[in-house]
Amino acid sequence: MGQVARRFGILICSALVAGCSGGEGQPAAKDAPPRVPGVDFANKVVRIGALNAESGPAAVIGKPYAVGKRIMVEQVNAGNSGFLPDGWRIELIERDHGYNPQRSVQLFNEIRDEVLFLATSFGTPNTLPLRPMLERHQIVAFPASLSSKMAEFAYTPPVAPSYVVEAQRAMDWAVETAGSAAAVKAGVIYQQDDYGQDGYNGWVAAAKYHGVNIVSEQTYAPGQADYTAAISALKKAGATHVLLTTLPSATGPILGAAEQLDYQPTWIGNAPSWIDRFFDPSVIPAKIFKNYYWVQAFPYWGEPSEFMTEFLGVYEKYGKDQAPPDTYILASYLQGRIAIEALRRALVKDDLSREGYLRALQSIDSYDAGGAVSYSLSLTSVPYVVGVETRILRPNFEARDWKLVAPYAAPASLH
Repeated sequence: MGQVARRFGILICSALVAGCSGGEGQPAAKDAPPRVPGVDFANKVVRIGALNAESGPAAVIGKPYAVGKRIMVEQVNAGNSGFLPDGWRIELIERDHGYNPQRSVQLFNEIRDEVLFLATSFGTPNTLPLRPMLERHQIVAFPASLSSKMAEFAYTPPVAPSYVVEAQRAMDWAVETAGSAAAVKAGVIYQQDDYGQDGYNGWVAAAKYHGVNIVSEQTYAPGQADYTAAISALKKAGATHVLLTTLPSATGPILGAAEQLDYQPTWIGNAPSWIDRFFDPSVIPAKIFKNYYWVQAFPYWGEPSEFMTEFLGVYEKYGKDQAPPDTYILASYLQGRIAIEALRRALVKDDLSREGYLRALQSIDSYDAGGAVSYSLSLTSVPYVVGVETRILRPNFEARDWKLVAPYAAPASLH
């Protein structure tokens, strides 16, 4: 029976010459380009995906974040960027999941066979459900998330210190400025998802390390409209320093409710709690932010550096007609630079495949994106190491930029 099957297979192969050989009666050409999802070797085009959040509760971040990748693609495709070997171009395939995890899974399955990797997978709760599929299909997805869980998984490399690290640094600063741990009555308000849990975990761990009492813990659902109960609970407990592991769609209403209730603790926001539209007093009055501080590690828009000068030129050329200046355009562009660096390495090594892309990514060590960031990335092993130093900033509304309050430092609890 086995011999019959083999003969039958030979007959089929003879009939379907095009599928079994390189031409009529000829073997397949040895130098034919490999078939790699998302790669057109003949035309030197790499298709990459983006699962954005341009609608839903995170749209105020998601919209500018999407623009950052579009700018990167336009810069590469214009030529002479030096980011990829000559002649190679990028095609960006985008979808909007609206910050909905189920929709994220659906859209991933829709584009997974068309792309080499995902340049953006927006949001912690929308990326975590993809992990089994990313591993199965060997697709790297760059998360618009600094969740500590991202660094634990080979296919979701983060590009900055985690929300846990930010929260721990925030607690160090609170204790330092208050004068002692006893002078801090800590509170927290965090989003009901893995992003919120990450910030909460870092805040609680650092409080334990310093011996700080957490007097009130409040949470909210994405898209929630009213925060009066949470603010009232924080005020009643006497919280003096409150961590905001929030999205901007919640940050503004929370601080507004606190203003109405005459409650003014020191607010310290994780990186995603801020959006540059807050600089516009027609959006929210500046007085709402008089006690707001920001803990993060990325450069802010216009922060003086050689990289920033270069980036602002790129934005003027490719981005200003798409969106007004915004820190999340910059953050997304920077992430894109890292993704493209891995692609460049795979091309140079003639190892362009999904497996080869991961190998190239994991060859990145002591990398600072051309001086763009103050920390260095090491992606040579999992969990990935993406820096542990963050800083504290305060908004300068007159200049629409930031004042440095506390320099880059690693959390004391990590020493």
